[in-house]
Amino acid sequence: MNIAFFLVPKKDVAYLSLNCTMRQAIEKMEYHGYTAVPLIDDEGRYAGTINEGDLLRMLKNSSGFNYGKSERILLRNIPQQIFNSPVRADAKIGDLLSLAITQNFIPVVDDHGVFIGIIRRREIIEYCLKLVLENNKKDSQGSLDK
Repeated sequence: MNIAFFLVPKKDVAYLSLNCTMRQAIEKMEYHGYTAVPLIDDEGRYAGTINEGDLLRMLKNSSGFNYGKSERILLRNIPQQIFNSPVRADAKIGDLLSLAITQNFIPVVDDHGVFIGIIRRREIIEYCLKLVLENNKKDSQGSLDK
């Protein structure tokens, strides 16, 4: 199966540039209700994932922190604890399954590493559930035919 079926295109994804500020990240994550968002560099390449834990660690480790300071801290200067591994657009479903175990979303990049969207864990699980239900239905129909 082609993973493009699962792709949420970049235009529909909440993401941030490495040049955005901590405040912008907090506001975007709060607005969308996300705990993590992808980061892209100046060339549009996937550069990592910023999450609430990264922001909280930065807050904890910044002496005299106040919300005004968050406007001066660039995301490129915030250490990321977790790196959501991306897949290329030609990846296989098995690649998605192994990553979905530990990632809420899987960034998708083109051959040049340019960010083109994400695949959410939810859609992967829904697809697998559909396969299981279809398989169970076939099994139960087969046992009725015997």
